[in-house]
Amino acid sequence: MAIKTGQDYIQSLKGRKLTVYLFGEQVQDPVEHPMIRPSINAVAETYDLAAREEDLASPMSKISGKRVNRFLHIAESANDLVLQNKMQRKLGQLTGTCFQRCVGMDALNSLHSTTFEIDEKHHTNYHKRLLAFIKKMQEENFVIGGAMTDVKGDRSKAPSEQADPDLFVHITKRTADGVYVTGAKAHQTGVINSHWMIIMPTIRLLEKDKDWGIVGAIPVDAPGITYIYGRQSCDTRSMEEGDIDAGNSQFAGQEAMVILDNVFIPNDLIFMNGEVEFAAMLVERFTCYHRRSYVCKTGLGDVLIGAAAAISDYNGIPDVSHIRDKLVEMTHLNESIFAAGISSSYQAQEMKSGVWLNDDMLANVCKHNVTRFPYEISRLAQDIAGGLVVTLPSEQDFRNTTTGPLLKKYLAGRKGTDVENRMRILRLIENMTLGRNAVGYLTESMHGAGSPQAQRIQIARQMQLGYKKNLAKNLANVKEDAEESKENSDYFKRVFKIPK
Repeated sequence: MAIKTGQDYIQSLKGRKLTVYLFGEQVQDPVEHPMIRPSINAVAETYDLAAREEDLASPMSKISGKRVNRFLHIAESANDLVLQNKMQRKLGQLTGTCFQRCVGMDALNSLHSTTFEIDEKHHTNYHKRLLAFIKKMQEENFVIGGAMTDVKGDRSKAPSEQADPDLFVHITKRTADGVYVTGAKAHQTGVINSHWMIIMPTIRLLEKDKDWGIVGAIPVDAPGITYIYGRQSCDTRSMEEGDIDAGNSQFAGQEAMVILDNVFIPNDLIFMNGEVEFAAMLVERFTCYHRRSYVCKTGLGDVLIGAAAAISDYNGIPDVSHIRDKLVEMTHLNESIFAAGISSSYQAQEMKSGVWLNDDMLANVCKHNVTRFPYEISRLAQDIAGGLVVTLPSEQDFRNTTTGPLLKKYLAGRKGTDVENRMRILRLIENMTLGRNAVGYLTESMHGAGSPQAQRIQIARQMQLGYKKNLAKNLANVKEDAEESKENSDYFKRVFKIPK
């Protein structure tokens, strides 16, 4: 039966035979583990939102002919991409963390156009296979994780040049029925909470890297997969009594390393197999979608701005001019992120396959803003909150019969403010800027979908300096002969390493 609600989703994760390690021990029941469960709750919210707000999160799909979760939908218009962004911001507001489904959504959409163009050149049938897979995912309403980031080893060498070939996921054996793959994927968001994962190349590949040019879908409980759960700051607080010190006890993100040891992928679930000239296309289209998907951080930003405003109320200074100005600055930065991302979606164009792809320049501007602005928003939130963000005593001290009354007396804020509520807001600010969900708000903002330099490279490739110089020269009535004009153009391409 297809998953409909968040509770159905949680139930679908029970009883699976996953090999998951955390703190050096195998986890017998990931669903009920106190450190893992908040991340499951965040994914469950994506189902409940889809049920509550169909127009936002449950579009009609041409592939299945049914309403589907937007995280499984292929964008059929620019408006579909805009609604993705609005849904992502809403979910950020509801959870205050990473809800873990954007990578899978962006993988499906980027593969839609890429498989179509591989088939066009090589007369393969990858696109047909992909459509069948998407239809199945939509009908069952599964969670898909996208596995792109390899562990990479020596970054100066191509996959086939590594001392250990397993440092990039690659094919170890080919059979008439499919292939076997070995390697590892790092920083995999929500992978243990997914039903399927799609493995993809992480970089441009050379002709000699054919065995690394593999894209395929794998059930997360397939034989040969081991998951090693990633640590996050203050993560063990979720295993303590009480819920104040966790900051956000309901929801959290999830990152894990995935080890693949001769994992089988059948032919009907392979969507690229050695067509290495299309690896860069896939990576670039995926990052185009995914860098604009980082408008999700504006939902988290809304929560943090709200927390900063709340603590200023509790401290009795909501109308002090410098506090108001800091809240204005936080809002300005947050909306600047959203503006670039949603503009990228509005500027989308239809691809040959029928999927719509957002504007790449604006997507990279969006993500580049994300590598900076959440850090400043966090700094301002800490500034407004004060030193208690990092010196607040524990909930156990607050509950203690000796120290509790002392804390209630000396942690009082504005008259009428409940001390426990003040502590809860302080812990939320700590959680989002220093603690567990700082991963979803800050570290992901820096490194997710590529490092800041990756965005700068894409921006340099598309900033059209030659065209813009001509605009200036035309207005200034500059006259150049053909040779000088060509020299200027060649210099621009050489300095900014623009491919021919």
